[in-house]
Amino acid sequence: MSGSLVSILKVEGLSKKFDNVYALKGVSFELSRGEILGILGPNGAGKTTLIHSILGLITPTEGRIKIFGKELRGNRVDILKRVNFAANYVLLPFSLTLWENLMVYAFIYEVENPPKRCGEVLELFELYHLRNMLTRKLSSGQMMRLTLAKAMINDPEILFLDEPTAGLDADIAKKTRQLLKSLCKERGLSVLYTTHNLLEMQEVSDRVLFLQREVLAAGTSTDLLNRYNVTNLEELFFKVLGK
Repeated sequence: MSGSLVSILKVEGLSKKFDNVYALKGVSFELSRGEILGILGPNGAGKTTLIHSILGLITPTEGRIKIFGKELRGNRVDILKRVNFAANYVLLPFSLTLWENLMVYAFIYEVENPPKRCGEVLELFELYHLRNMLTRKLSSGQMMRLTLAKAMINDPEILFLDEPTAGLDADIAKKTRQLLKSLCKERGLSVLYTTHNLLEMQEVSDRVLFLQREVLAAGTSTDLLNRYNVTNLEELFFKVLGK
């Protein structure tokens, strides 16, 4: 984690009910500048609901969300200019080329010098040679890399990632993890992400939050391993979740 611990995201008592069922209940945590916070939990634990709530895509039943010191409600447009999001279930228009897709988002985010920035992020994710290819022709791994490139187009201060390395080849997944860590260290980028890859979580995250509708445990991997007297995140996962 880089620099001083400056909180740029604060979630307090966040709950979301669908009909009479809680998807999230009383979730509270903070994300600091330059920090990578990993969210772990089984399918249906509320991980995606949490991210969508923070992005304002879902309206919480209860609770508060503050980003950059501002309430999300009433400041969403200004806040979203400074963040971005990627997930393996979000697909970009198939009828556009990679270059065209990124140029659209560069204009949406009012990026300075869009062609230059599009070239930079395509190079970053090793896609520049495919820039004129139609997006429909990409493999699933290439599509995920394009989605990540889109998520970096506005040089965000906070990056929300839902299963960011799903479908990536092992070498590209490793490069992506290294890239995220270097961006956090060098630029103060903050990342909140979910993954089912426990080894990846242990390697990348500064802190881990276990979620099953409620926050069951949170802390650094080392602290949690010691607290629960286990040797790795897989053991910790099953112990915390009572599996």
